Amino acid sequence: MKELLELYLTFCKIGAFTFGGGYSMMPMIQKEIVEKHKWATDEEVLNYYAVGQCTPGVIAVNTSTFIGYKRKGVLGGFVATAGMITPSLIIIMIIAAFLNNFAHIEFVKHAFAGIRVAVAALVIQAVVKMWKTGVKDAVGVSVFAAAFLVSLIFNVSPIYVVIGSVAVGIAISVLKARGEGNE
Repeated sequence: MKELLELYLTFCKIGAFTFGGGYSMMPMIQKEIVEKHKWATDEEVLNYYAVGQCTPGVIAVNTSTFIGYKRKGVLGGFVATAGMITPSLIIIMIIAAFLNNFAHIEFVKHAFAGIRVAVAALVIQAVVKMWKTGVKDAVGVSVFAAAFLVSLIFNVSPIYVVIGSVAVGIAISVLKARGEGNE
């Protein structure tokens, strides 16, 4: 029961103090989940993010579900997910109740502009950390460059970019295994 409460409170804290979506939550998830609680490794969190990107739903919520499930099974998945979404539900209800009354105020407009800049910085930080963990060799750089260019130039859905990258990664692994087997 204690670990379930700890899961809930940890993900509630992450959900309450990070803004801008799943990728901006990555630094706090890394700090809380990997460094503080040691519930997962950097590589596991990166894998959860990758699977969370491929599955329906919000990346941060999917990631919290995976980590909760890893720690305490199905109940842990539900508890971690509830912790992640509780602050958002509360904040959204408060904002919805008052936003129309204040959206036209210049101070509020500037506050939202500042939040957007901070979120962009957090996303860049998450990308740098993911780069360090995920791109380990020339093949990784090549797959990254190809995925980036395809998504930038051809406006392809991220789903197809992820599926294509997975297929290329599997193909390269199979070719490497065959090459090592022939030696």
